Amino acid sequence: MVEEKKPEASSARVGDLVECTVEQIMPYGAFVRLSTGQRGMLHISELSFNFVKKVEDVLSLQQNVKARVIKIDEKGRIDLSLKKAEERPFIQAPITKEDKASFEKKMASFLKISESKIADLNSKMNSSRPGKKKAGGKPKN
Repeated sequence: MVEEKKPEASSARVGDLVECTVEQIMPYGAFVRLSTGQRGMLHISELSFNFVKKVEDVLSLQQNVKARVIKIDEKGRIDLSLKKAEERPFIQAPITKEDKASFEKKMASFLKISESKIADLNSKMNSSRPGKKKAGGKPKN
């Protein structure tokens, strides 16, 4: 099968979010047509953050989806991801003094309980060991 190469006005690049239409579904993924006219592949592992048993559970023929370009190899083959298209940058709220104090308090409480449990476990282990008898019949001290 000869793949025809036509010059596109705008080619997809790694990191781009692209519109595409599902053209073919295979057991390992789906082939899609990008809005640029290029063809790409969505591997089954890139369809969802959840387990996907069959590609048809997530995609159907002629379905329009937005996907992120994750790789373009030396032959020009385009790998896409629905998972990466859904990702949003993680923005962490600033840590306040109250948050830090609360964490410190929880950590101190955890350590206190943990040390208490370890001490209790050690005392139970030491007291429950039966004394070994010597040849003379006296227990070992």
